[in-house]
Amino acid sequence: MRSDRQAPTSGAAPGGSGDQPVPAVAGDARSPRASARGPSARDRIVDALRDQIAQGGVASATLDAVAARAGMSKGGLLYHFPSKSALFDALTERLRADTAANLARVESLGAVRAFLQTSCPSADEAGNYWAAFAAVHSGSTEVSPSARATVAEVFEVWSSHLRAAVADPVLADIIRLVGDGLYLSAVTGLPLPDGTRIQHVIDHLVQAASNGAR
Repeated sequence: MRSDRQAPTSGAAPGGSGDQPVPAVAGDARSPRASARGPSARDRIVDALRDQIAQGGVASATLDAVAARAGMSKGGLLYHFPSKSALFDALTERLRADTAANLARVESLGAVRAFLQTSCPSADEAGNYWAAFAAVHSGSTEVSPSARATVAEVFEVWSSHLRAAVADPVLADIIRLVGDGLYLSAVTGLPLPDGTRIQHVIDHLVQAASNGAR
């Protein structure tokens, strides 16, 4: 899995003040999705979907509401996304893109360190996950089987890498559960240890995995 929080509108925690930053750890990349010229129209629309879900829930994310939040007409939205289902597909595709970027770090960092360091997501990535989780679990028939499969895929791909890299399957599960806990705490706005403490946890688990390396 992986690479904002009222459920992240680029920063606010559900029920929280929104001013608790996600701790940074060494190697935690946080490059913005937008280019120097700003986000594309498609990205603005998906950002609007994410933020609308964060503010009002999945049911509030009508095409009219998303278009208004994106600053365009409904017709302009439909030019890029012909249906609400296509919008949800684009949102979950962001998860796949974030995961691919994070997996690219395995070669230089190793699977365990790459997984754990990317378990402290940027606010933007955390917001995408929050909105995607909310959509998938909303029961909406407009969330396609493909979108649901993408969410499952981005979790499973890291499990596969950890099982391949860590000789002890119990330790591989511990590492996965620690990473998932860090990630979901960031996504839902729960308190996290400071970055130094998280780095110590990462170093400890990397060392444990190295001691029993395949």
